[in-house]
Amino acid sequence: MRIIGGKYKSRRIQVPPNLKARPTTDFAKEGLFNVLNNLLDWEEITALDLFSGTGSIAFELISRGCAYVVSVEQNQNHFNFINKAQEKLGTTELFPVKADAFKYLQSLRQQFDFIFADPPYDLPDLGKIPEIILNKQLVKEGGFFVMEHSKNHHFSHLPHFKEERKYGNVHFSFFEF
Repeated sequence: MRIIGGKYKSRRIQVPPNLKARPTTDFAKEGLFNVLNNLLDWEEITALDLFSGTGSIAFELISRGCAYVVSVEQNQNHFNFINKAQEKLGTTELFPVKADAFKYLQSLRQQFDFIFADPPYDLPDLGKIPEIILNKQLVKEGGFFVMEHSKNHHFSHLPHFKEERKYGNVHFSFFEF
């Protein structure tokens, strides 16, 4: 796993082979952050990374200056890896949470400036994630929510949908508030 921008730019964190996460590709991540760099002032935002996997997006957010990032991951091995990577980087801006993302969202009372969700592409309830975030009003005014998904899902019918970007097989749906 490589951090592509910010203060930890070019830092590599070795991902153990026993992790079964599908990290966002560097190509897709670069495209995503090229768009987000024009939309967000990193030092001014709070962020939530759902289905964090290896923590790749969370660490990218911290590297770019986010002062507060919550990383939600249910898998114990992945959660342990995120904690070890955080320790290795020496960062205190990351707040890892071991939880089911759906249950976490249902209990959440806090709003964020930016929410990123990268669920498994074959997750049966994948389509419910944007609806929960929208219905619970978890994104602050002026903020953004980005959902990573495959070509099999479309969210343009939902409120606040802005656009969909494609990077190879990776699709990002952007919602603006």
